[in-house]
Amino acid sequence: MVSICMAVKNGAQFVREQIDSILPQLEAEDELIISDDQSTDDTVNIILSYTDPRIKLYFNSRSGIVSNFENCLSICRGDFIFLCDQDDRWKNNKVHCMLTHLNYHDLVVSDCLIINQQYPIANQSFFELNRSGKGLWRNLLRNSYMGCCMAFNRKVLQKALPFPGKIPMHDLWIGLIAEVYFKVAFIPDQLVLHRRHHRNASTTSASSSYSLIEKLGFRYKLVKHLIQLSYA
Repeated sequence: MVSICMAVKNGAQFVREQIDSILPQLEAEDELIISDDQSTDDTVNIILSYTDPRIKLYFNSRSGIVSNFENCLSICRGDFIFLCDQDDRWKNNKVHCMLTHLNYHDLVVSDCLIINQQYPIANQSFFELNRSGKGLWRNLLRNSYMGCCMAFNRKVLQKALPFPGKIPMHDLWIGLIAEVYFKVAFIPDQLVLHRRHHRNASTTSASSSYSLIEKLGFRYKLVKHLIQLSYA
């Protein structure tokens, strides 16, 4: 069983396009878990307009992208879990391709095309732009784990939850957990059209607004949480 975990907040402009790119790839027993973080636009109404029983809408009792994804992940029931942004578009072979690799690995990261708001390609490859790859210290220095390109099995999820407090992003935490405890693969297939625009919740594929001191603080906390988890 596959669970797609999508966190949404004021995503009315693109969320229908994203949902429509996902549903044809799912089997009858799969699920699309959507967690809404207090949207004030038409996002919820768009989601409720679907009658597909695989779509399950929940509401985040806290606030913020990390807690919103944690809400999704704590609810999902699948053996294989995909993280999903509200404003991208998935290639039509994404689920099949990543499930094939998940037969041999615990967490898989695909490449993606970075597009602008109306589809012109801003960058041909996130992997090339970011110099992405495996490695704990490499990813502490420069994160390669972009959530919209990640899928993993339930063993990884169980190890990663609950999220420790004040982590910078959920996807980096899950990626580091997989680096330490599981088998990771980066695959060259470009399976997502990742849309960059001024309202993105995540800045993984763009320049960070955090200062050097803030970045070092985030890394220190991540290492501290990983060490604490090893003794838990």
